[in-house]
Amino acid sequence: MLLHELVTVTDAVASTSSRLAKVAALGEALRRLEPDEIEPAIGFLVASPRQGRLGVGWRSLTQLRVDHATGSTLTIGEVDAALDRLAAADGRGSVATRTAELEALAAAATTQEWDFVSRVMLGELRTGALEGVLLDAIAKASERDAATVRRAAMLSGDLGATARLALTGTPDELAQVGLQVGRGVLPMLASTAGSATEALQTLGGAASVEYKLDGARIQVHRDGDDVHVYTRSLADITHRVPEIVEAARALAAERVILDGETLSLDEDGGPRPFQDTMARFGSETGVEVVLRPWFFDILHLDGRDLIDEPLQTRLEVLERVAGDARMPGIVTDDPARAEEFSREALAAGHEGVMVKGLDAPYAAGRRGKSWLKIKPVLTYDLVVLAVEWGSGRRTGQLSNLHLGALDPEGAFGEPGGFVMVGKTFKGITDATLRWQTEHFPTIETHRTAHAVHVRPETVVEIAIDGVQRSTRYPGGVALRFARVKGYRPDKRPDEADSIETLRELLRG
Repeated sequence: MLLHELVTVTDAVASTSSRLAKVAALGEALRRLEPDEIEPAIGFLVASPRQGRLGVGWRSLTQLRVDHATGSTLTIGEVDAALDRLAAADGRGSVATRTAELEALAAAATTQEWDFVSRVMLGELRTGALEGVLLDAIAKASERDAATVRRAAMLSGDLGATARLALTGTPDELAQVGLQVGRGVLPMLASTAGSATEALQTLGGAASVEYKLDGARIQVHRDGDDVHVYTRSLADITHRVPEIVEAARALAAERVILDGETLSLDEDGGPRPFQDTMARFGSETGVEVVLRPWFFDILHLDGRDLIDEPLQTRLEVLERVAGDARMPGIVTDDPARAEEFSREALAAGHEGVMVKGLDAPYAAGRRGKSWLKIKPVLTYDLVVLAVEWGSGRRTGQLSNLHLGALDPEGAFGEPGGFVMVGKTFKGITDATLRWQTEHFPTIETHRTAHAVHVRPETVVEIAIDGVQRSTRYPGGVALRFARVKGYRPDKRPDEADSIETLRELLRG
């Protein structure tokens, strides 16, 4: 398939807010792909090339000076091959190699095609073709059961591979996709509740009440001495966390998949700030900060898949396997005891608690009502849209953040884009100010007199006291008393909280 055909489809998808229309357009395009084009094309559509990191940044692309092609001749396969070469460039001379590859690719592309490819490489293609829409399109194009397609994608953690199997394999092959030790699984996600009491009422009976750490999500796979550690986005960080690898090897299991969190502790055994944990994630071994894992779920043990078992069964198995690495928790139907345990979690320096239904299976990749998180302060993951220059002692530093919520259906703008919901300069430390001033110009799109506007890719956790109705912002909602809790480099922009989530607070 010519790249131009895929560009045309993405333009059509971006121009409509109708989910059915998006699914129909994408499904038709997927049917026309050759087998070897399916995985690259899926990567292009979600702006996540199958090669992973390409070593290409905004500056590399903006500094190119080439004349683009006047006609469309590039194929999806040719672009994919060029990205292979970019990803492989390493060591001495790699900068010159990447520049030459980029120049050749840019010269072979039309202006429209190059704009598309550039945004794919930078991870900022916003067409409203989020993964949920693509899963429906894959099901439609392959004439496979949508639930089976969705489950295969969740358990494989690979949307491109799932699309290829659905479009070229048999229904039985698709249905047989299951857990595989060593292959990341999309994590189960939680909704929110106002209190432990409210969560118990929602779940309708006894539940597991567990500490919620201010740490980083991890998924640990062990097959004998072979251990892999993944982040919530399924990035493999095994080489960065030898202490977690050793902890996994010490468990009472040979083949196991565990879900949990990790954070670093201070000298008194209390949790360090989240930023310390994330700094440790981003560094190589040999640093002073040590990470400790706590596991709250188990998905597989020694040949037995557990994701379809109820949580109560999984917890019984986890208790035998994890030992003192088990996340602290209780099982209760007593609201008073749940609230007491929540206070204990806060007193220990943690974020709050998770309340989980005992009869629920592990819904990989889904956000449902069987897991409910309770925090004493409302916190939301938003995306930075721009940053204003500071004044006073902050003169010369990028300070006041413009915050955006995800607008997946394009109710208030471009589908898959972001709608502004407020600003804040509260809660920003001097170290964070310095980091902001260095970081945001590297993803700058343009400047105004007072602000640097940036690509919407930096996720920040914001604490608020609530929201209020607003005529100033297009989403009709503004944050109240917003302050920065910390940046979340472990989260993608499409994992940010949505404008509808914030608007629900107006109705609550």
